[in-house]
Amino acid sequence: MLELEHGFRVVDVHVRLPASDASEFVGGRPISPDRLEREMHQAGITRSVVFPPARAATSYVAPNNGVARHSVDRPFVAVARINGTQGPETSVTGRLRNAVSSREEYHTTPEDIEKYAYDDRFHGFVLDPGVDDYPDENVLTALEDGDLPVLVRGGVDAPPDQLATTLLERSFPVIVAHFGGHPLERSLMADMIDLLETYDDCYLETSFVRYRDLLERALLEHPDRVLFGSGAPACHPDVAVMEILTLDVPEDKLWRTFSKNACRVVDALAPDGNR
Repeated sequence: MLELEHGFRVVDVHVRLPASDASEFVGGRPISPDRLEREMHQAGITRSVVFPPARAATSYVAPNNGVARHSVDRPFVAVARINGTQGPETSVTGRLRNAVSSREEYHTTPEDIEKYAYDDRFHGFVLDPGVDDYPDENVLTALEDGDLPVLVRGGVDAPPDQLATTLLERSFPVIVAHFGGHPLERSLMADMIDLLETYDDCYLETSFVRYRDLLERALLEHPDRVLFGSGAPACHPDVAVMEILTLDVPEDKLWRTFSKNACRVVDALAPDGNR
């Protein structure tokens, strides 16, 4: 166990949890909440941020409640998945689409955000802009009022410049998944690291980042802004932990990444377990 061998208390900010009682097949293997809990424990991970899978044009109320239910009596910290009505405004067509878009029944509302923010089962939010689009102004305002962290999937369909104009300028903490470069877009990851100089409430998490030089650069330049994420169950947590442990960085920076940084951003990950 890493806690015994290295003195690390490892917390994980990126774990997808099946929202139903049935096992979810990932990479050909069934993953139930019980099995996922066992695998995280065997990898030395003591606490995990969990959320349901992203699905387009679907209400997340039931999946969020399912994840919250499966987190009870497990070392899981549930965050609520949200969606929006706004696409990226990178063209005249995009701006026009946003101007005429309207909220459907399955879209997250400001009232939903308020309920989640004051529901002690949830400790933040998660958003996949490539599937869910971006929240509108009213929802963003509600997110600012709630002041809980938002974990956002970054990548080719949600690059750093778009995240900067839509989310990073807001007053809530934003954790950008995959260093903002999924899938394996080195230049986007480098741009996202650069943005840490500008946005004090921006953090990066490490799941599916396979470039040692970028991981080491971020840890050395911004040791307080990098959070460990395994990407489980798509990536086995053992593999994700070893990728970070074998980096050529001082042990104190590994400790920050594995434990301290996440506990500062997500209060429920702290040893006392509650915010």
